[in-house]
Amino acid sequence: MATSIQLRQLVKAYGDLEVIHSIDLDIDPGEFTVFVGPSGCGKSTLLRMIAGLEPITGGDLLIDSQRMNDVPAARRGIAMVFQSYALYPHMNVYQNLAFGLETAKTPKAEIQARVQRAAEILQIVPLLQRKPKQLSGGQRQRVAIGRAIVREPKIFLFDEPLSNLDAELRVQMRVEIAKLHNDLGNTMIYVTHDQVEAMTMADKIVVLRLGVIEQAGAPLELYNNPKNLFVAGFIGSPKMNFLTATEDGAGLKVAGATLNLPRAVAGATTLGIRPEHITLTQGSGIKIADLRVDLVENLGGQTVVYATTSDGQSVNIVLEGQAPVDLGSTVTAYADPARLHLFNANGDAI
Repeated sequence: MATSIQLRQLVKAYGDLEVIHSIDLDIDPGEFTVFVGPSGCGKSTLLRMIAGLEPITGGDLLIDSQRMNDVPAARRGIAMVFQSYALYPHMNVYQNLAFGLETAKTPKAEIQARVQRAAEILQIVPLLQRKPKQLSGGQRQRVAIGRAIVREPKIFLFDEPLSNLDAELRVQMRVEIAKLHNDLGNTMIYVTHDQVEAMTMADKIVVLRLGVIEQAGAPLELYNNPKNLFVAGFIGSPKMNFLTATEDGAGLKVAGATLNLPRAVAGATTLGIRPEHITLTQGSGIKIADLRVDLVENLGGQTVVYATTSDGQSVNIVLEGQAPVDLGSTVTAYADPARLHLFNANGDAI
């Protein structure tokens, strides 16, 4: 049966410096939860607290409703996969997978069965007799994950496991880890600074900043209904456009023009529009602004337009297909008013 995790007012401090601030979070059994945020936001520290590698300063960590603050890491039923593969170079793949079980004096027949099962799940059976130096980066990461699988943990923790791989391998390994979760059904927590990984893999995304949870929820919930400017700018690729806005008697004024929005705009100081929600087709929504085209990237399946408003604000646009947009031309941006986001002076969504 999959395992639940609850964080209750969890605090981490180094002396007088508090880096994790009273975090509350529920992770359901079998859920794939991703901690995401910029460098230094506390996501790896929080993961290490759950793993038992960092002592908890305050609050409670509960696993299946049992308080685990003082339980040693080895007894928490957790396996962790790190950014570095940390494979033993003098051992072959089989020996690397088996080493932890041998140390725990697991019977030889059981070791063989667990290693074989992990190798089959990860499709590394032909690699079992190879040394780490004979493996590619993706193969080494599979072995590192296999070393976690053979322990048969209740919970898997991943700390930026793909950051050492090139772009193509990252995509491949994202698929492999997602398939692993579907096959095993274990509770998994995954740390990354890459919001694309978060969006494509997670059941739940937890956005962290400066040791505080800014928002937690399903990927599309955060994409469609960001709680504040930080989440709106962090979730989504390319990032959301933000335009300075002011109220006037007729509506919301942006880049010198007034937008007549079918919603209350009281207190709005920023208008947010995702690049993929902007069109250049008249009648496809309300007019946002006239733009000068500064750069056009034709990517085949998409056209990315980098443009500037009359008052110097940057607007990025993603158009489907091979759109005929000329460098230096003036275009008019339109958007569905239902897809516009408004934020107040504090950065909160309204």
